[in-house]
Amino acid sequence: MDRMNFLSFLLLCLTSVAIGNKANKHKPWIETEYQGIVMENDNTVLLNPPLFALDKDAPLHYAGEICGFRVHNGPSGSGSVQFEAVVLDRSTGEGLVRSKEPLDCESQREHSFTIQAYDCGEGPDGVNSKKSHKATVHVRVNDVNEFSPVFVERRYEASVPEGRLFDRIVRVEALDADCSPQYSQICFYDIITPNVPFAIDNDGNIKNTEPLDSKRQRIHTFWVTAFDCGKNRAQADAQVVVTVKPSCKPGWIGWTKRVEYTPGSGSIPLFPSLHLETCEETVWNIQATVELQTGHIGKGCDRDSYSDRSVRRLCGAVRGEVDLLPPPSPAANWTSALPTLPSSDSSLIFSFNGSNHVAVVPDSVVSALSGDHFTLQLWMRRGGANIQPATTQTRGNRKEEETIVCSTVRNDDSFSHYSLSVHGCRLSLFYWPDVSAARPVKFLWKLEQVCDSEWHHLSLSVQFPSVTLYVDGVTFDPALIHDNGAIPNPAPRQRMFIGACWGETNMLLEVSWDDVMCVHTLVKYVGSYHGLLSGVTVRPGSVEPHSVVECLYACREGLDFGDLETLGSGMKVHVNPSQSVLVLEGDDIESFNRAVQQVTYRNSLRFATPGVRPLKLTTSLRCFNEESCLSLKQLEGYLVVLQPDAPQISLSGVGPHLARPAPEFEGPRGVPLFPELRIVCSLSHAVNTAAQGMEALMSDAVAHTLDGCEVQPLGEELNPEREELLVDMDVVRERGLEIINTTAYIAITGAESISVYEDVLRSVRYRLAKGSARFERRFRLSCSEMNGRYTSNELTLEVNFLHSLDSLYHPSHLLASQQQFLHPSHHAGELSGHTLPNPHRNSVVPGAATVIIMVCVGFLVVMVILGVFRIRSIHRRGEGARGGAKEGSSQWDDSALTIIVNPMEVIKMFDFHSLSYVAKSVCSSAFTRVNFSEYSLQKKQ
Repeated sequence: MDRMNFLSFLLLCLTSVAIGNKANKHKPWIETEYQGIVMENDNTVLLNPPLFALDKDAPLHYAGEICGFRVHNGPSGSGSVQFEAVVLDRSTGEGLVRSKEPLDCESQREHSFTIQAYDCGEGPDGVNSKKSHKATVHVRVNDVNEFSPVFVERRYEASVPEGRLFDRIVRVEALDADCSPQYSQICFYDIITPNVPFAIDNDGNIKNTEPLDSKRQRIHTFWVTAFDCGKNRAQADAQVVVTVKPSCKPGWIGWTKRVEYTPGSGSIPLFPSLHLETCEETVWNIQATVELQTGHIGKGCDRDSYSDRSVRRLCGAVRGEVDLLPPPSPAANWTSALPTLPSSDSSLIFSFNGSNHVAVVPDSVVSALSGDHFTLQLWMRRGGANIQPATTQTRGNRKEEETIVCSTVRNDDSFSHYSLSVHGCRLSLFYWPDVSAARPVKFLWKLEQVCDSEWHHLSLSVQFPSVTLYVDGVTFDPALIHDNGAIPNPAPRQRMFIGACWGETNMLLEVSWDDVMCVHTLVKYVGSYHGLLSGVTVRPGSVEPHSVVECLYACREGLDFGDLETLGSGMKVHVNPSQSVLVLEGDDIESFNRAVQQVTYRNSLRFATPGVRPLKLTTSLRCFNEESCLSLKQLEGYLVVLQPDAPQISLSGVGPHLARPAPEFEGPRGVPLFPELRIVCSLSHAVNTAAQGMEALMSDAVAHTLDGCEVQPLGEELNPEREELLVDMDVVRERGLEIINTTAYIAITGAESISVYEDVLRSVRYRLAKGSARFERRFRLSCSEMNGRYTSNELTLEVNFLHSLDSLYHPSHLLASQQQFLHPSHHAGELSGHTLPNPHRNSVVPGAATVIIMVCVGFLVVMVILGVFRIRSIHRRGEGARGGAKEGSSQWDDSALTIIVNPMEVIKMFDFHSLSYVAKSVCSSAFTRVNFSEYSLQKKQ
């Protein structure tokens, strides 16, 4: 019985065990979060807390055991790929997390994923296994110091002024590729070059440990290295270059006080190496003003050195202008009382003293200026000859208006009146269209140019009611004033004054002793002008185009800017009309320096006026801190225009003698004096010969413009009743030249080419009246250009008048002697010194020579005979004084005295120069002059 109970109990236990193994009631349990660390280049993860999975079914076999862990993707979705978890002990549930491959901290420093544990289920096949919840695992990859620091730049440069200590001159920087702060940070830097006056801190800032001296050492070069916190040294050291600058003085550097300009060079930069130094002061606006002073050169600047009339022709101005202030001459004597001043451009300048210097234009000139359409042009300078520029306090102190031109002209059946005046800094034109009906109109301009005591060009174009004023080529609009005040009407009388206007007119009566009454008209001048005037002209009719006005004023020299396309952003350039002031404005120093170096001086004249032009540079800076803003002093220098190569004007093609029969000079057209004239203009300049290393003078023929030639008779002036010089007036008028033909000279003026002057001078002829022929007449020809600045050689021509005596002497023996005296075969070579026409050589010259020779030979025979008789008379007186002491002696027997003289032998006793002198002395009454030195006399056997 007991045995049966025991077996039943045993069976019950086994059944219970079997039933218990098949009942997996609990899930495994793990922590909810783990923190893991893994070393770089390793794969084992150290977790905190350690990885253990617990199951309450323990110690049941299978159900209480942990069979494995599963890794799931974390938030980044990559954890399950790189990591895995393994079970180390199934009964205790201990596990291990590891990476499938070594990790790189620099690629990814942290990883996150989830992990889940599962038990073995109810049997070896894992049926009905249970899973734990998912736990988050954070794995951090610990860095390994595998990288060394690397400098950002291999070379560092800095510039510092000398004599100062700086907290930081330059900062070097190195980087480390390690991922952790421990190894990626640079812990310190070090200067590895010994004995340098520099130090470096842990942040890489380099400073000087003592003041630097540029004279002792201008450039310092040294090397630095870097260490990370793992004490790894930089792979490559960095070089540091510190340049020591001299003590910084704000201002312009590279200023050249003297600048030379060679005429013909075109444009040259004035400041090729100039730059502004601000000593690290921050500026936001820079303005520089370059001023070129040319007021002492001509009328404000260098212009064409031709006369005003020639310049008008060159500029294409419409002809017909009337010169109101012409050079004094018998035909234009109303300017003879005005004082004149010399001018560097050879123009005539008249001075007005503000009282009694007035030019009254004659009615014959004023009558050609009628109409209400005209152009008035003039050069004006306020004040006297030796004046300084007016200041602000002294400008406009004169209360009275100063009248430049005052005119009343006749227009058909009415009179119009106008006056141009200045008052202070105002210019006014008072115009009265009809002095008997219309009311006057006043045009007013306020101009600084009127009162700055400098030369200015004024062009006033009147097309009433329209008035246009050009001052130095710039247009200015007027302000209209309809003057309704009590202004008396001008008298309807045609007249024009320069330098004042007329006032009251008084009649003065004078009675002489013989009861003859004389009436004098006294005119009172009002508004007298005080200053200088030149080139005052009026041209009635249509007004001048603007291009002509600009050409008349155009300065041939001035300031310019090289290339506007290279102008930096934010830069502005302004040049005044006369190109004497150039203003640069900008905000960037580098762009401003480049712009300053582009400022140029140009002079388009081939023969620029030499001399000094003062040069000034004024600079103003605006800084963010106005209190400490820099102030730069004005720089002064000068531009020297060198002497140009003078042109050589050569006149040739005319022999020293011109011999023609007198009847040709008495013809209606006379004889041309310069039929084969040639004018050549050349420039001589020095060139270097490469072969010999020496300088040689080269002469280049160039095309020039002459502006005057003069033919002058030497000795006595021309007698208008017996002789005159003729010129082809058609050629002169066609070319627009001017001619002055007087008994003292004939002058042709006007800017024209050399070929034109050759044509005109070749047409100059010399004509004599009937029976007025002389022995000779000499003329001198000279030409010039640039208004007499350069002159040619003086070409002297001797004109010989050949007279035929055949009408007075026709004996046959003279003709026979003539044939024997001169051999016909030698005429061409012997008379080459004279220009003799062929038909007259045998008929005129030999006959005259024979007559003179015969007369002179006869004179010599008479002189010899008289000498012999003179000797005999002296001898006889001597014998009588001795009282006949020797009466018995032999006496001088002259009864049979016979003297035979061969005329040709006598001629051989004298040289040709003596014979010429005797012929001139003895035969002075003859009407033929023959230069015997030009002939070779031969005795025919």
